[in-house]
Amino acid sequence: MGTLYIIGTPIGNLEDITYRALRMLKEVELLLCEDTRVTHRLYSHYQIPFPSRVWACFEAREPKIISGVLEELSKGTKVGLCSDGGMPCISDPGFRLVQSVIDAGYDVEVIPGVTAVETAVVASGLPTSSYTFKGFPPRKGGPLRRFLEQEKDLPHTLIFFESPYRVQKFLEQALQVLGDRQCAVCFEMTKKFERIYRGYLSEVVKKMESEPIKGEVTVVIAGNHPKFFNTIVEL
Repeated sequence: MGTLYIIGTPIGNLEDITYRALRMLKEVELLLCEDTRVTHRLYSHYQIPFPSRVWACFEAREPKIISGVLEELSKGTKVGLCSDGGMPCISDPGFRLVQSVIDAGYDVEVIPGVTAVETAVVASGLPTSSYTFKGFPPRKGGPLRRFLEQEKDLPHTLIFFESPYRVQKFLEQALQVLGDRQCAVCFEMTKKFERIYRGYLSEVVKKMESEPIKGEVTVVIAGNHPKFFNTIVEL
């Protein structure tokens, strides 16, 4: 019986990968990935032969390949799933596939790797004992406000992914709904031009008005707890 291997890959710096992940990238007989060009660069960097069988697995295509993957697993095929960066299923394709594989009785093995969620919350300097990852927030004003209001009174540190084109408006809305809390806005984590803006929401919103906003963004905001409201030194 075949196994589906969920393979964590680097979110930026290509050195952030485990020996086990590299071994599985070599061993899988069928590889599922978001963008074959992105994954091919990882294989080339480590001089690993690219699998002869590769299927695209982006959001719109994921439901269409599930039956084919189950058929391959029934033949005993080693199937690997990776995303463009980080862990599959974490705001990336894979959840429906993993659920279907488990329901069909096949094995799922996770090869863990780096994620922007944990990297950002540790780098933020905010409490890590309890945090909530909220993924990508709604784009429109009304749904976004209601989305934030759900967390307004809770003590947990909050983590969001956001587009560089929308992050300024998101922070402004967060300031209005959550109040002036401490935050960290993390750009291009682990990459050459990584930068982190730390401070209160009002300070970071003002600072970013005059800064170029480019690259992938992870936003960390303090929860509603008195001990979180101490000054953070800004980078």
